[in-house]
Amino acid sequence: MSRLHAWAELLRLPALFTVPGDGLAGAAAVAARPDRRTALAVGCSLCLYEAGMALNDWADRAEDAVERPHRPLPSGRIRPAAALAAACALTAAGLALAARAGRPALAVAVPLAATVWSYDLVLKRTPAGPGAMAAARGLDLLLGAAATAGTVRPALPSAALLSTHTLAVTAVSRQETRDGTPLAPLAALAATATLTRLLPGDLGRERRVGLVAASPSSRLRSSRGYPTRGPSGAVRATSRSYRREVPPDAAPWPAPSRTPGHNGPAASLQHFLTAALALSYAAATARPYLNAALNPSPPLTQRAVGAGIRATIPLQAALAARAGAGATALGTAALTALARRFSRRVSVT
Repeated sequence: MSRLHAWAELLRLPALFTVPGDGLAGAAAVAARPDRRTALAVGCSLCLYEAGMALNDWADRAEDAVERPHRPLPSGRIRPAAALAAACALTAAGLALAARAGRPALAVAVPLAATVWSYDLVLKRTPAGPGAMAAARGLDLLLGAAATAGTVRPALPSAALLSTHTLAVTAVSRQETRDGTPLAPLAALAATATLTRLLPGDLGRERRVGLVAASPSSRLRSSRGYPTRGPSGAVRATSRSYRREVPPDAAPWPAPSRTPGHNGPAASLQHFLTAALALSYAAATARPYLNAALNPSPPLTQRAVGAGIRATIPLQAALAARAGAGATALGTAALTALARRFSRRVSVT
Protein backbone atom coordinates (compact mmCIF):
# COMPACT_ATOMS: atom_id res chain seq x y z
CA MET A 1 0.00 0.00 0.00
CA SER A 2 2.82 2.42 0.87
CA ARG A 3 4.42 1.78 -2.54
CA LEU A 4 1.15 2.53 -4.33
CA HIS A 5 0.78 5.70 -2.30
CA ALA A 6 4.32 6.70 -3.29
CA TRP A 7 3.46 6.35 -6.98
CA ALA A 8 0.22 8.25 -6.46
CA GLU A 9 2.26 11.02 -4.82
CA LEU A 10 4.85 10.98 -7.61
CA LEU A 11 2.20 11.18 -10.33
CA ARG A 12 0.04 13.62 -8.34
CA LEU A 13 -3.09 11.63 -9.11
CA PRO A 14 -5.62 14.27 -7.94
CA ALA A 15 -4.30 16.59 -10.65
CA LEU A 16 -5.24 13.93 -13.21
CA PHE A 17 -8.87 15.07 -12.95
CA THR A 18 -7.85 18.38 -14.52
CA VAL A 19 -6.84 16.67 -17.78
CA PRO A 20 -9.98 15.22 -19.47
CA GLY A 21 -11.61 18.65 -19.68
CA ASP A 22 -8.92 19.82 -22.10
CA GLY A 23 -9.91 17.40 -24.83
CA LEU A 24 -13.62 17.77 -24.12
CA ALA A 25 -13.41 21.56 -24.34
CA GLY A 26 -11.49 21.18 -27.60
CA ALA A 27 -14.19 18.95 -29.04
CA ALA A 28 -16.87 21.42 -27.92
CA ALA A 29 -15.02 24.29 -29.57
CA VAL A 30 -15.26 22.61 -32.98
CA ALA A 31 -18.95 21.83 -32.49
CA ALA A 32 -18.39 18.08 -32.39
CA ARG A 33 -19.78 15.49 -30.03
CA PRO A 34 -17.13 13.54 -28.14
CA ASP A 35 -16.52 10.20 -29.82
CA ARG A 36 -13.98 7.37 -29.86
CA ARG A 37 -11.28 9.64 -31.23
CA THR A 38 -11.95 12.14 -28.44
CA ALA A 39 -11.53 9.34 -25.90
CA LEU A 40 -8.22 8.37 -27.51
CA ALA A 41 -7.09 12.00 -27.33
CA VAL A 42 -8.03 12.19 -23.65
CA GLY A 43 -6.11 8.96 -23.05
CA CYS A 44 -3.10 10.49 -24.79
CA SER A 45 -3.40 13.61 -22.64
CA LEU A 46 -3.53 11.57 -19.45
CA CYS A 47 -0.42 9.62 -20.41
CA LEU A 48 1.58 12.70 -21.41
CA TYR A 49 0.48 14.57 -18.28
CA GLU A 50 1.61 11.77 -16.01
CA ALA A 51 4.82 11.40 -18.02
CA GLY A 52 5.50 15.04 -17.27
CA MET A 53 4.86 14.50 -13.56
CA ALA A 54 7.29 11.58 -13.33
CA LEU A 55 9.89 13.38 -15.42
CA ASN A 56 9.52 16.52 -13.31
CA ASP A 57 10.45 14.69 -10.11
CA TRP A 58 13.31 12.87 -11.84
CA ALA A 59 14.75 16.16 -13.10
CA ASP A 60 14.26 17.87 -9.71
CA ARG A 61 15.53 15.01 -7.53
CA ALA A 62 18.66 16.89 -6.38
CA GLU A 63 16.72 20.05 -5.56
CA ASP A 64 13.95 18.08 -3.84
CA ALA A 65 16.54 16.36 -1.65
CA VAL A 66 17.12 19.78 -0.05
CA GLU A 67 13.75 21.51 -0.32
CA ARG A 68 11.31 18.56 -0.33
CA PRO A 69 13.02 15.53 1.20
CA HIS A 70 9.63 13.90 1.78
CA ARG A 71 9.00 13.49 -1.98
CA PRO A 72 9.05 9.89 -3.29
CA LEU A 73 12.46 10.06 -4.99
CA PRO A 74 14.63 11.78 -2.35
CA SER A 75 12.97 9.74 0.40
CA GLY A 76 13.95 6.53 -1.40
CA ARG A 77 10.44 5.18 -1.82
CA ILE A 78 10.82 5.18 -5.62
CA ARG A 79 14.09 4.78 -7.51
CA PRO A 80 14.98 7.58 -9.96
CA ALA A 81 15.48 5.03 -12.74
CA ALA A 82 11.93 3.78 -12.23
CA ALA A 83 10.54 7.32 -12.48
CA LEU A 84 12.45 7.95 -15.71
CA ALA A 85 11.32 4.63 -17.16
CA ALA A 86 7.72 5.49 -16.28
CA ALA A 87 8.05 8.86 -18.04
CA CYS A 88 9.38 7.19 -21.19
CA ALA A 89 6.71 4.48 -21.18
CA LEU A 90 3.87 6.93 -20.60
CA THR A 91 5.11 9.19 -23.39
CA ALA A 92 5.27 6.26 -25.81
CA ALA A 93 1.78 5.15 -24.78
CA GLY A 94 0.40 8.65 -25.24
CA LEU A 95 1.82 9.00 -28.74
CA ALA A 96 0.51 5.55 -29.65
CA LEU A 97 -3.00 6.58 -28.57
CA ALA A 98 -2.70 9.79 -30.58
CA ALA A 99 -1.69 7.79 -33.64
CA ARG A 100 -4.81 5.66 -33.21
CA ALA A 101 -6.89 8.84 -33.12
CA GLY A 102 -5.58 9.90 -36.53
CA ARG A 103 -2.90 12.00 -38.19
CA PRO A 104 -4.32 15.39 -37.07
CA ALA A 105 -4.18 14.23 -33.45
CA LEU A 106 -0.64 12.90 -33.81
CA ALA A 107 0.43 16.18 -35.43
CA VAL A 108 -0.57 17.97 -32.20
CA ALA A 109 0.55 15.25 -29.77
CA VAL A 110 4.16 15.22 -30.99
CA PRO A 111 4.82 18.93 -30.25
CA LEU A 112 2.87 18.53 -27.01
CA ALA A 113 5.17 15.71 -25.87
CA ALA A 114 8.20 17.71 -26.96
CA THR A 115 6.98 20.70 -24.95
CA VAL A 116 6.49 18.55 -21.84
CA TRP A 117 10.00 17.11 -22.02
CA SER A 118 11.56 20.46 -22.87
CA TYR A 119 9.86 22.11 -19.91
CA ASP A 120 10.94 19.50 -17.38
CA LEU A 121 14.51 19.09 -18.61
CA VAL A 122 15.47 22.54 -19.89
CA LEU A 123 12.95 25.36 -19.64
CA LYS A 124 11.49 25.01 -16.15
CA ARG A 125 13.97 27.34 -14.44
CA THR A 126 14.28 29.79 -17.32
CA PRO A 127 12.06 32.80 -18.09
CA ALA A 128 10.46 30.68 -20.83
CA GLY A 129 9.20 28.12 -18.29
CA PRO A 130 5.70 29.50 -17.63
CA GLY A 131 5.17 30.08 -21.34
CA ALA A 132 6.14 26.49 -22.13
CA MET A 133 3.71 25.14 -19.55
CA ALA A 134 0.96 27.40 -20.91
CA ALA A 135 1.70 26.18 -24.44
CA ALA A 136 1.39 22.58 -23.27
CA ARG A 137 -2.09 23.20 -21.85
CA GLY A 138 -3.18 25.00 -24.98
CA LEU A 139 -1.88 22.18 -27.18
CA ASP A 140 -3.71 19.68 -25.01
CA LEU A 141 -7.02 21.41 -25.74
CA LEU A 142 -6.18 21.57 -29.44
CA LEU A 143 -5.43 17.85 -29.33
CA GLY A 144 -9.07 17.17 -28.51
CA ALA A 145 -10.21 19.38 -31.38
CA ALA A 146 -7.81 17.81 -33.88
CA ALA A 147 -8.71 14.26 -32.90
CA THR A 148 -12.46 14.85 -32.97
CA ALA A 149 -12.85 17.02 -36.06
CA GLY A 150 -9.47 17.14 -37.79
CA THR A 151 -9.18 20.91 -37.34
CA VAL A 152 -7.90 23.21 -34.59
CA ARG A 153 -8.64 26.71 -35.84
CA PRO A 154 -12.09 27.12 -34.17
CA ALA A 155 -10.56 26.01 -30.86
CA LEU A 156 -7.77 28.60 -30.79
CA PRO A 157 -9.70 31.14 -28.65
CA SER A 158 -10.45 28.51 -26.01
CA ALA A 159 -6.83 27.35 -26.07
CA ALA A 160 -5.67 30.94 -25.55
CA LEU A 161 -7.90 31.40 -22.50
CA LEU A 162 -6.81 28.11 -20.95
CA SER A 163 -3.16 28.91 -21.64
CA THR A 164 -3.51 32.28 -19.92
CA HIS A 165 -4.75 30.60 -16.75
CA THR A 166 -1.93 28.06 -16.86
CA LEU A 167 0.63 30.81 -17.38
CA ALA A 168 -0.59 32.58 -14.23
CA VAL A 169 -0.58 29.42 -12.09
CA THR A 170 2.89 28.42 -13.27
CA ALA A 171 4.26 31.87 -12.50
CA VAL A 172 2.97 31.54 -8.92
CA SER A 173 4.42 28.03 -8.57
CA ARG A 174 7.95 29.24 -9.20
CA GLN A 175 8.10 30.59 -5.63
CA GLU A 176 6.25 27.82 -3.78
CA THR A 177 9.37 26.49 -2.02
CA ARG A 178 10.70 29.85 -0.82
CA ASP A 179 9.46 33.23 0.35
CA GLY A 180 8.49 35.24 -2.69
CA THR A 181 6.87 38.50 -3.66
CA PRO A 182 3.20 39.44 -4.00
CA LEU A 183 3.63 40.19 -7.71
CA ALA A 184 2.92 36.72 -9.11
CA PRO A 185 -0.21 36.05 -6.99
CA LEU A 186 -1.55 39.52 -7.78
CA ALA A 187 -0.93 38.95 -11.50
CA ALA A 188 -2.72 35.60 -11.24
CA LEU A 189 -5.63 37.31 -9.47
CA ALA A 190 -5.85 39.89 -12.26
CA ALA A 191 -5.70 37.13 -14.89
CA THR A 192 -8.53 35.29 -13.16
CA ALA A 193 -10.67 38.41 -13.12
CA THR A 194 -9.98 39.04 -16.81
CA LEU A 195 -10.79 35.47 -17.81
CA THR A 196 -13.99 35.53 -15.77
CA ARG A 197 -15.03 38.63 -17.66
CA LEU A 198 -14.09 37.23 -21.06
CA LEU A 199 -15.61 33.77 -20.69
CA PRO A 200 -19.24 34.70 -21.51
CA GLY A 201 -17.91 36.70 -24.49
CA ASP A 202 -19.56 35.96 -27.84
CA LEU A 203 -21.47 32.91 -26.73
CA GLY A 204 -21.61 30.20 -29.34
CA ARG A 205 -19.12 31.86 -31.68
CA GLU A 206 -16.73 28.91 -31.65
CA ARG A 207 -19.62 26.55 -32.15
CA ARG A 208 -20.90 28.51 -35.15
CA VAL A 209 -17.45 28.49 -36.72
CA GLY A 210 -16.99 24.84 -35.84
CA LEU A 211 -20.30 23.83 -37.41
CA VAL A 212 -18.82 24.78 -40.78
CA ALA A 213 -15.16 23.90 -40.19
CA ALA A 214 -15.82 20.52 -38.58
CA SER A 215 -18.83 19.46 -40.64
CA PRO A 216 -18.25 16.04 -42.22
CA SER A 217 -20.24 17.13 -45.29
CA SER A 218 -17.98 20.18 -45.66
CA ARG A 219 -14.89 18.01 -45.55
CA LEU A 220 -16.40 15.62 -48.10
CA ARG A 221 -17.33 18.44 -50.47
CA SER A 222 -13.85 19.91 -50.23
CA SER A 223 -12.15 16.58 -50.90
CA ARG A 224 -14.41 15.65 -53.83
CA GLY A 225 -14.03 18.82 -55.80
CA TYR A 226 -17.12 20.71 -54.67
CA PRO A 227 -16.92 24.48 -54.38
CA THR A 228 -15.76 26.13 -51.17
CA ARG A 229 -15.86 29.77 -50.20
CA GLY A 230 -12.54 31.56 -50.68
CA PRO A 231 -11.07 34.54 -48.78
CA SER A 232 -12.62 37.02 -51.22
CA GLY A 233 -16.10 35.74 -50.56
CA ALA A 234 -16.45 34.00 -53.90
CA VAL A 235 -17.13 30.33 -54.08
CA ARG A 236 -14.22 28.63 -55.77
CA ALA A 237 -13.61 25.11 -56.96
CA THR A 238 -11.26 22.81 -55.08
CA SER A 239 -10.68 20.59 -58.13
CA ARG A 240 -9.14 21.60 -61.46
CA SER A 241 -11.98 19.88 -63.26
CA TYR A 242 -14.53 22.15 -61.60
CA ARG A 243 -14.11 25.59 -63.20
CA ARG A 244 -17.39 27.39 -62.61
CA GLU A 245 -17.44 30.17 -60.01
CA VAL A 246 -20.48 31.45 -58.18
CA PRO A 247 -20.90 35.22 -57.70
CA PRO A 248 -19.68 36.58 -54.36
CA ASP A 249 -23.18 37.61 -53.33
CA ALA A 250 -24.46 34.06 -53.56
CA ALA A 251 -25.50 32.38 -50.32
CA PRO A 252 -22.86 30.15 -48.72
CA TRP A 253 -23.34 26.44 -49.07
CA PRO A 254 -24.47 24.82 -46.92
CA ALA A 255 -26.55 27.70 -45.49
CA PRO A 256 -27.48 27.06 -41.86
CA SER A 257 -31.16 27.43 -41.13
CA ARG A 258 -30.43 29.29 -37.92
CA THR A 259 -27.46 30.37 -35.87
CA PRO A 260 -27.15 28.70 -32.47
CA GLY A 261 -26.34 30.61 -29.37
CA HIS A 262 -28.23 33.85 -30.09
CA ASN A 263 -31.96 33.63 -29.37
CA GLY A 264 -34.51 31.81 -27.28
CA PRO A 265 -34.47 29.89 -24.02
CA ALA A 266 -31.49 27.77 -25.10
CA ALA A 267 -29.35 30.88 -25.44
CA SER A 268 -30.45 32.14 -22.02
CA LEU A 269 -29.62 28.79 -20.45
CA GLN A 270 -26.25 28.76 -22.18
CA HIS A 271 -25.48 32.25 -20.90
CA PHE A 272 -26.54 31.34 -17.35
CA LEU A 273 -24.47 28.13 -17.32
CA THR A 274 -21.38 29.84 -18.71
CA ALA A 275 -21.65 32.72 -16.23
CA ALA A 276 -22.19 30.33 -13.31
CA LEU A 277 -19.18 28.24 -14.22
CA ALA A 278 -17.07 31.36 -14.76
CA LEU A 279 -17.99 32.60 -11.28
CA SER A 280 -17.20 29.15 -9.87
CA TYR A 281 -13.78 29.37 -11.48
CA ALA A 282 -13.18 32.82 -9.98
CA ALA A 283 -14.36 31.74 -6.54
CA ALA A 284 -11.99 28.76 -6.55
CA THR A 285 -8.90 30.93 -6.96
CA ALA A 286 -9.64 34.42 -5.64
CA ARG A 287 -9.11 33.84 -1.93
CA PRO A 288 -6.00 31.60 -2.20
CA TYR A 289 -4.35 34.07 -4.60
CA LEU A 290 -5.19 36.98 -2.32
CA ASN A 291 -3.80 35.18 0.73
CA ALA A 292 -0.60 34.37 -1.14
CA ALA A 293 -0.28 38.00 -2.19
CA LEU A 294 -0.72 39.24 1.37
CA ASN A 295 1.71 36.64 2.74
CA PRO A 296 3.82 35.03 -0.02
CA SER A 297 5.16 32.26 2.20
CA PRO A 298 5.67 28.70 0.88
CA PRO A 299 2.58 27.18 2.62
CA LEU A 300 0.17 29.83 1.33
CA THR A 301 1.78 29.87 -2.10
CA GLN A 302 1.44 26.09 -2.36
CA ARG A 303 -2.24 26.39 -1.43
CA ALA A 304 -2.67 29.01 -4.13
CA VAL A 305 -0.99 26.76 -6.69
CA GLY A 306 -3.16 23.82 -5.68
CA ALA A 307 -6.29 25.96 -5.96
CA GLY A 308 -5.17 27.21 -9.36
CA ILE A 309 -4.62 23.67 -10.62
CA ARG A 310 -8.04 22.50 -9.42
CA ALA A 311 -9.67 25.64 -10.85
CA THR A 312 -8.67 24.41 -14.30
CA ILE A 313 -11.73 22.14 -14.16
CA PRO A 314 -14.45 24.83 -13.85
CA LEU A 315 -12.55 26.85 -16.44
CA GLN A 316 -12.68 23.93 -18.88
CA ALA A 317 -16.37 23.49 -18.10
CA ALA A 318 -17.02 27.18 -18.76
CA LEU A 319 -15.21 26.92 -22.10
CA ALA A 320 -17.41 23.98 -23.09
CA ALA A 321 -20.55 25.84 -22.02
CA ARG A 322 -19.36 28.92 -23.91
CA ALA A 323 -19.19 26.80 -27.07
CA GLY A 324 -22.74 25.55 -26.53
CA ALA A 325 -21.94 22.06 -25.17
CA GLY A 326 -23.95 22.13 -21.95
CA ALA A 327 -23.82 18.39 -21.24
CA THR A 328 -20.05 18.32 -21.70
CA ALA A 329 -19.73 21.33 -19.41
CA LEU A 330 -21.72 19.72 -16.62
CA GLY A 331 -19.84 16.44 -16.97
CA THR A 332 -16.52 18.26 -16.77
CA ALA A 333 -17.61 20.33 -13.78
CA ALA A 334 -18.48 17.13 -11.91
CA LEU A 335 -14.77 16.26 -11.84
CA THR A 336 -14.19 19.15 -9.41
CA ALA A 337 -15.59 17.20 -6.48
CA LEU A 338 -13.40 14.20 -7.26
CA ALA A 339 -10.27 16.34 -7.53
CA ARG A 340 -11.05 18.02 -4.21
CA ARG A 341 -11.74 14.70 -2.49
CA PHE A 342 -8.54 13.00 -3.64
CA SER A 343 -6.41 16.08 -2.99
CA ARG A 344 -7.07 15.56 0.72
CA ARG A 345 -5.06 12.35 0.50
CA VAL A 346 -2.39 13.25 -2.07
CA SER A 347 -1.03 16.73 -2.76
CA VAL A 348 -1.37 18.14 -6.27
CA THR A 349 1.86 20.18 -5.93
